Amino acid sequence: MKNIIQSIKGTREFYPEDMALRKWLYGKLSQVSQAFGYQEYDGPFLESIELYAAKSGEELVKEQSFVFPDRGGNLITLRPELTPSLARMVAQRQNQLVYPLRWWSFGPFWRYEKPQKGRTREFFQWNIDLIGVDSPEGDAELVAIAAEFFKSVGLSSQEVKILVNDRRLMDGQISGLGIAKAEDKKKMLGIIDRRDKLSATEWEAYVLDSGFSAAQLDGLKAILDDKELYKTSTTMLRFFDALKALGVEGYVVYDPRVVRGLDYYTGIVFEARDASESARAILGGGRYDNLVGDVGGETLPGVGFAMGDVVLPLILEQFGKLPELALYPANVLVTVFDSACQPYSLSIAAALRAAGINASIYPEAVKIGKQFKYADRIGARYVIVAGPDERESGILQIKDMQSGDQDSVELDELVSVMRQKLSNT
Repeated sequence: MKNIIQSIKGTREFYPEDMALRKWLYGKLSQVSQAFGYQEYDGPFLESIELYAAKSGEELVKEQSFVFPDRGGNLITLRPELTPSLARMVAQRQNQLVYPLRWWSFGPFWRYEKPQKGRTREFFQWNIDLIGVDSPEGDAELVAIAAEFFKSVGLSSQEVKILVNDRRLMDGQISGLGIAKAEDKKKMLGIIDRRDKLSATEWEAYVLDSGFSAAQLDGLKAILDDKELYKTSTTMLRFFDALKALGVEGYVVYDPRVVRGLDYYTGIVFEARDASESARAILGGGRYDNLVGDVGGETLPGVGFAMGDVVLPLILEQFGKLPELALYPANVLVTVFDSACQPYSLSIAAALRAAGINASIYPEAVKIGKQFKYADRIGARYVIVAGPDERESGILQIKDMQSGDQDSVELDELVSVMRQKLSNT
């Protein structure tokens, strides 16, 4: 066998069964997004690296982006995220848009990361944002959307949790440790973000090696262990009250370890994980009040989250919640008895399609047994036999592949009979 040229490392191939799952996922997130009144949009797949350089974070720009020069020598990148593009799009038409904006998107993204379970270099991502609202209730709406999505795919509040924190709350706590400089606070947020990526011993050494004292380490550990800390914040109390009113508070837990890695977050931050936290985050997001201004527009508050399509199927599989999906869109197969009957079979299939019924036809005249075997393998529920006897009499045979029953139907009644049969499947 000749060597097959391999796909690029970290990219993905969507065979029909994979594509069916992706389309199912798109349908679910589309339904939830629209239920909350959000409009679908999208941005460019290619962007200038400058769009991310200012606010997305050094790691994303220098290590994770696919960057290359165009023919004019300008550095461009395959988009690693969508929020900066969203901010620019809003800034470009800022005075023409109606606020608050409720926008969502689902499309491909690329990050140069080490491929592993739950992480690829090429992925699809759901982005959903509320622009023009600065309130805990607005933040709660985005978290509620995430919770309602989990409900829609069958994941309960015992199986997944949305962990929330507030960077403003953490900023005050960090200041209380005697850390005043902005760059030191930023460094401390990065340290918190790495807590779950290192062992306890490694993490403590990392804090000390970063220039912080043993007393500051002890104070930081106390902050991160305090699950009641949110009660000192009126903003977070309002946030949790809104979640209760929205009926999703069971999905949401305060967790001071959550700070998120992107530099542009300014307030509420959150991420969803399976209840045991055995996998990577399913989704993550937060408030970003300065991003539109940072790309040239007037400052606008915003909050949103993103969910990739790689981790969620792993979680669904873990809990036995992967859907059983039909891989073949046609539930009806029309047989071809011989070459003389082929035009007759083609006309039957065409009549079914004209009536809005998906119908496939075997593409050549082979033994009927082989055609029935094919119908069984692709999951076609009904097979229509159209041989010379059927053509002569005008009476077709319809076999139910599931029950084995076979009916005789006149040609002019075929459409109505098939509609009735398909409506009962």
